[in-house]
Amino acid sequence: MRSHHCNQLRESHVGETVTLIGWVNSARDHGGVIFIDLRDREGLTQCVFHPEENPEVAKLSHTLREEDVVQVTGVVSKRLEGTTNDRIGTGAIEITAKQLNIVNKADVLPFQLDKELSNEDIRMKYRYLDLRRPRMNKNIRLRSVITSAARRFLDESGFYEIETPILSNPTPEGARDFLVPSRLNPGRFYALPQAPQQYKQLMMVAGLEKYYQIARCFRDEDLRADRQPEFTQIDLEASFVNQDDIIALVEGLLASMFKTGLGLDVPTPFPRMTYQDAMDIYGSDKPDTRYDIKITDLGDVFAATEFKIFRGTLDSGGVVRAINAKGFACVTTGQMNRLNEIAIQAGLPVKTLAFIKKENGEFKSPLWKFFTDAEKDALVAKMNIEEGDIVFFGAGARDTVSTILGRVRTECADMLELTKDSKAYNFLWVVDFPLLAHDEETGEWVAVHHPFTRPNAEDVAKLEAGDYANVRACAYDVVLNGYELGGGSIRIHEKDLQAKMFEVLGVGPEEQEIKFGHILDAFRFGAPPHGGLALGLDRIAMLAAGEDSIREVIAFPKNNKGADLMAHSPCQIDFKQLREVYVQSTWKDPKAAAPAAAPQ
Repeated sequence: MRSHHCNQLRESHVGETVTLIGWVNSARDHGGVIFIDLRDREGLTQCVFHPEENPEVAKLSHTLREEDVVQVTGVVSKRLEGTTNDRIGTGAIEITAKQLNIVNKADVLPFQLDKELSNEDIRMKYRYLDLRRPRMNKNIRLRSVITSAARRFLDESGFYEIETPILSNPTPEGARDFLVPSRLNPGRFYALPQAPQQYKQLMMVAGLEKYYQIARCFRDEDLRADRQPEFTQIDLEASFVNQDDIIALVEGLLASMFKTGLGLDVPTPFPRMTYQDAMDIYGSDKPDTRYDIKITDLGDVFAATEFKIFRGTLDSGGVVRAINAKGFACVTTGQMNRLNEIAIQAGLPVKTLAFIKKENGEFKSPLWKFFTDAEKDALVAKMNIEEGDIVFFGAGARDTVSTILGRVRTECADMLELTKDSKAYNFLWVVDFPLLAHDEETGEWVAVHHPFTRPNAEDVAKLEAGDYANVRACAYDVVLNGYELGGGSIRIHEKDLQAKMFEVLGVGPEEQEIKFGHILDAFRFGAPPHGGLALGLDRIAMLAAGEDSIREVIAFPKNNKGADLMAHSPCQIDFKQLREVYVQSTWKDPKAAAPAAAPQ
């Protein structure tokens, strides 16, 4: 239906008769001469309809409006001097139209495609129109390009692309499973995979050695900007590898994706940081290192302090730490309230953050009067407090203080717009995660990553001895600008060690057999050492595109309530369909009218 696309014609084509087809991006009447910008996914070409050359075609062109689908045949002409458009590739030429075929008329659009729309629900309802916008077209194209680059890299690295089941068993990945009733097995359910974890390990047992998959994954959890109920991972696993092998492979993979998609040369190897250092310095296991706000320990400054709060904290084994948000002494009341709110959510036991700020040469803080002159001098020197700075303090348990100051650090950076115009891509590995974490509510130990993660060889004895808090994992996360791009680990491949891990997690022998008998059995038959990693493709595409929500790089996402407003899903299922799968709904619509009272 066309000889060229709408970003293909150049001055070298002048004089040729061509046919284009696409959408009317804009239509303009210049004294009876109609100009339209014809658009397809590749770009724009200007078409001109002269009434004196072809009155019928020119008359028809007067009926055109935005988003009509039209086919234009004409001659490529050079634009007049002074009318060229350097902003588009076809800006030096135009099509002098000879024929016009209106393929499909468009109704008035629910929103303009050339303007940003703040109402996301309208965008989601008419997503097929939203995707026509240049920004969205660019995002989807970029996602396709980096996905293809990932496939090429892994293919060339000797990996097999293998699909794993969508209908499977529940898996212990830390979120709720989506469940699917089985008609052929009454009362039984499948679960949609949160990740292909067990299947990819079984492929290593099968001797396939190198596997990858662009895997669809599902988690029934609360949503946020970088989370969706269904998402995509670049999932990979390899046999006979150690942690350094996987890290080097993934660095090469990410460098290839960003080079292909953005033309960006990503320096490798990436810096590495232990989990404990990340928490102590940045208060996060996925730190954004583009700005230099760091958590500083003040134990030495206040080692002999008489200030009651700090003294009690240090004597009980806690820490006193602080961050310096340089230049932020002008913090507003509203901003301070927001910081207090975030700190309380992170575990701050009081209602306000302790702070000191320097304004007009004076130190302003309710705390300042409680410090000795020596403590004041040491604090100013260690925190490098200058005019216009504000220092926020945290005192208490080490982990709690790190989390509080880490959240405050991130919010201060946002308020100060420290990364607003940043073009930096700061990749980072976080390693030496703890294997287990203690759940204070249940009193149980839970896996920090998942129960198939291998303990560090040096710490296996601690696992056997019950010193669970100090067992490190052979686990590693790759981070970019404050986002976790992916996480992985070297896996357990011995039956006894895997059974021990389940035991620590409170999974007894009977439950092990029911839920994990297949993988424990597989480990009996010569399972190779293996490890892998899963990268979040949606997040990678989001960061590469410069967006702050993965919804902007997913063709048909769900909204923040997990709903597809365009396709009206999720939807109600009638009684007959539920009966076929032996399911009875007990949910009652609170908005439904109460049944009428029986007549007396």
